[in-house]
Amino acid sequence: MNNRQLFLRHVAQLSDAPLGIEMVKAAGMYMWDVDGKKLLDLIAGISVCNVGHCHPAVVKAIQDQAATYMHLLVYGELVQSPQVAFATLLTQHLPASLDSVYFTNSGAEAVEGAMKLAKRFTGRTEIIAFENSYHGSTQGAMSIMGDEEWRNAYRPLLPDIQHLKYNTWEAIDRITERTACVIAETVQAEAGVIVPSQQWMKALREKCTQTGTLLVLDEIQCGLGRNGTLFGFEQFGIVPDILLLGKALGGGMPMGAFIANKETMWALTNNPVLGHMTTFGGHPVICAAGMAGFKVLLEEKLTDTVRAKEALFHQYLKHPAIKAIRSQGLMMAVELDSFATNKKVIDTCIEKGVMTDWFLFAPQCLRIAPPLIITEDEIKFACDTILSVLNSIA
Repeated sequence: MNNRQLFLRHVAQLSDAPLGIEMVKAAGMYMWDVDGKKLLDLIAGISVCNVGHCHPAVVKAIQDQAATYMHLLVYGELVQSPQVAFATLLTQHLPASLDSVYFTNSGAEAVEGAMKLAKRFTGRTEIIAFENSYHGSTQGAMSIMGDEEWRNAYRPLLPDIQHLKYNTWEAIDRITERTACVIAETVQAEAGVIVPSQQWMKALREKCTQTGTLLVLDEIQCGLGRNGTLFGFEQFGIVPDILLLGKALGGGMPMGAFIANKETMWALTNNPVLGHMTTFGGHPVICAAGMAGFKVLLEEKLTDTVRAKEALFHQYLKHPAIKAIRSQGLMMAVELDSFATNKKVIDTCIEKGVMTDWFLFAPQCLRIAPPLIITEDEIKFACDTILSVLNSIA
């Protein structure tokens, strides 16, 4: 059997039609398949590879730390310098109230930890989430996922969850003194890049403060420079009580985090002790990789280039078949007339050397979320390819 056949036989499948492309190499903006075909990556592994694939600084950090020590003991018992250094660096670039970092293995685990922390700290049980939100596929994260098609097959899920309409004043009115937390994506990703209004975000922050409700902002997809600022919430002039990070946080390695005030996070230390546990969270090799990636983001000033690159996509992507383009930095949804059309575009773009994708709750939208290192020439090539495909299927 060849590798594709072994993949289909022995690797658990999530759909009956995976892309099934065998990749053998990735570097910078590109991936290469087993036949030597080069693909320009327009989705960055779903907003993971913000500094590109296999950035030399990240690779070196992994190699150096792997040769020093790897797993030693469960999270939180031993002082491990990669954890300490990365947590310190992150908090130096966050508001003073976000000064305590809990590293996890994934974004979904960060969501789970934040939900537990909110209940434990407030003594409340109600959680408010939003329709068309995506927070992960574990049982707790799925309970707050904003789409019944995905939730229904796995009921019963967590009780006392409200799913409200994002960016509406009615949702603000539903927050009360019995609400433990409101969990919202700073920019809704899988809904097709839905950006809330400044007024709504400020009102959400104010109502949470008034009711003693913790505001949890999920920046697992939109954080770490993708929206044009280091963290998306900066653009709304607010600060969450708990910040969720993931995807790009590990520099290409699996990592998530929930970040809160030290006093809030202390609730996990007692009654019971070890209120949230992980064996591999904050793994030293991954912390080293994540810190290296974060330093690249800062030192190469990649965030400063995001808005100009966003504007280039808008400039080049003009076609009668495009109904709308929604974006917040290099997080873009190109809306077409249907999923059928979009899937043809995606498949044909891959044939022509451009990797792209769709959105869970907006399948008619083409996803554009490239590594932040993308150049103007690469943006032009990507847009020309998309336009030529649209012309070919019109």
